[in-house]
Amino acid sequence: MERIEKQPVDLNGKAILVTGAAGFIGNNLCKRLLRETTESVIVGIDCMTDYNPIELKEWRLKDIQETFEQDGIARKNQWIFVKGDIADQALITKMFNQYAFVVVVNLAAQAGVRYSITNPEAYLHSNLIGFFNILEACRNDKNLEHLVYASSSSVYGGNTKVPFSTDDKVDNPVSLYAATKKSNELMAHAYSKLYNIPSTGLRFFTVYGPAGRTDMFYFSATNNLCAGKTIKIFNYGNCKRDFTYIDDIVEGVRRVMEGAPQKKNGDDGLPIPPYAVYNIGGGTPENLLDYIDTLQQELIRAGVLPENYDFDAHKELVPMQPGDVPVTYADSEALERDYGFRPQIGIRDGLRKFAEWYKEFYKNILRKEDSLTNENEESTFR
Repeated sequence: MERIEKQPVDLNGKAILVTGAAGFIGNNLCKRLLRETTESVIVGIDCMTDYNPIELKEWRLKDIQETFEQDGIARKNQWIFVKGDIADQALITKMFNQYAFVVVVNLAAQAGVRYSITNPEAYLHSNLIGFFNILEACRNDKNLEHLVYASSSSVYGGNTKVPFSTDDKVDNPVSLYAATKKSNELMAHAYSKLYNIPSTGLRFFTVYGPAGRTDMFYFSATNNLCAGKTIKIFNYGNCKRDFTYIDDIVEGVRRVMEGAPQKKNGDDGLPIPPYAVYNIGGGTPENLLDYIDTLQQELIRAGVLPENYDFDAHKELVPMQPGDVPVTYADSEALERDYGFRPQIGIRDGLRKFAEWYKEFYKNILRKEDSLTNENEESTFR
């Protein structure tokens, strides 16, 4: 991927929209913006679906509100939350007209690979129609300086060449979820070309951390272990993944927000699409068995599980799932080159923070018996 010239974007004193604000990444990004910008209007929208427990999403919103009261007010920021669906075109149009957003970060999406098999309509609704509404609103927003949106490492499908590079061909998705994310990249490119909208897509790799998605392996495994249930370890544990801690993801998003692809014309005098796509991942594949072993140690250290917990009795080694691949990790050199950023937090520190949060908040406050397990558990870790 060639170096892309950037146009600086000042986030201070601006209106910023974060869709999926009650989601994992959205929650942490909103808090970061409230702590670090000045005199900005941070607007979050989320439709509060029950794909993950509503109690967890409500906790995240409360977490943002507390950050606003502790840090945002002193910095003369505003925090506004709208409960709504980005697939509601009238609502999105109204919000853009009201706030004249300068930066838009689209994190709202129906996530998950397994869920897309049984509920495909949800992916078309949010990931395609919803994103189309965001693009249309951006097209008519004269103040817009940068659209940043979430893609996914799932777009790499069954690619076996590692590390995954944004220069790789990604035309063969192995799930509807991946297909919608690749579609987002294509749609954004078209709007960048047609309407000169600076847009940047971010392919996230296996994001984890406190208050994360309950369907992701580390979270669902913890729930199952607490319930005395067995966890399945695919490909007999012979998998490697690029686990990326949430603070690293948010740092990457924040830096990207502040540098939009520069608008310029080509030799033919026509606009060159101000468009870019980056991987955000640690670039260091971790062995799944090592990851699980570290998770177990940290759950015991935090007091989530007793010291004499019999892990071997609660693990089942099973074959690889169809469509999965044994090794996935990111080539993030372009992100480091263009924004000077590479993820820093290792799995020991990241899982320790998750275990401590789980002990204090989730296990004692939020957890319900009917939400201990998630049938949409993501064994692919993407």
